[in-house]
Amino acid sequence: MNCHICATCGTQYAPSEAPPASCPICEDERQYVGSDGQRWTTHAELAAHHVLRIEEDAGLVGIGIAPDFAIPQRALLLPTDAGNILWECVSLVTDAALEVLRAQGGVDRIVISHPHFYASMVEWSDALGGVPILLHEADKAWVQRSSPRVGWWSGDELALSDDVTLVRCGGHFPGSTALHWKRGPRGAGALFPGDALQVVLDRRHVAFMYSYPNHVPMRTSDVAAMRARLAGYAFDDVYGYTWGRNILGGARAAVDVSFERHLRAVAA
Repeated sequence: MNCHICATCGTQYAPSEAPPASCPICEDERQYVGSDGQRWTTHAELAAHHVLRIEEDAGLVGIGIAPDFAIPQRALLLPTDAGNILWECVSLVTDAALEVLRAQGGVDRIVISHPHFYASMVEWSDALGGVPILLHEADKAWVQRSSPRVGWWSGDELALSDDVTLVRCGGHFPGSTALHWKRGPRGAGALFPGDALQVVLDRRHVAFMYSYPNHVPMRTSDVAAMRARLAGYAFDDVYGYTWGRNILGGARAAVDVSFERHLRAVAA
């Protein structure tokens, strides 16, 4: 049996003889089913046509799929005082990527911001020797391949160490999580928000969307709640969801301006 992978969102499903009838993640209005209908692949098929792009992104080891596949997120290896954290996940696992990660001291846990980036998280955990996966329990229903290595956290904050805290931002998904690293890779604090807030193309602002592909803005109440939850965190950098989509320097001010811009625009 194969663990089929949705070709639109990149989520890997539990083993089955035939592909699932549908992808609930893509049928949800925060994602989409393409005009050509639901399409599936497998890990072996993906590996036959794609490789992993492994390179530095603003001082961190990044891992993404090339050419682009599904949602083109990249994972990052965060060498923190809470251990080596693989932040986010992708759909393909390769020996080359595993060798790079082992050379960096390995991975102690996988932490993922929200269901669109769950990807092949169990495949990655298995390949890394069964490392734990940490997700917010508010998004438990979206896991499509279960594993005893998947663990859950709850509430609005979870300190993993003196330097690393998970913050439930909500908005995009109820459990949408940002990781705050007090020291950060560049020494001045960094926020890793997934899609809870997304670094936009000018690299000077962030956006708040309920559905990015369908251009549905986040509710005002959710944006205001996110602003309150992040208010006490200092950071100079924001690392976005994909290659180079980062705000390096002045990120706290950029996020604050973006909160004001969004709330002003939706109130007009």
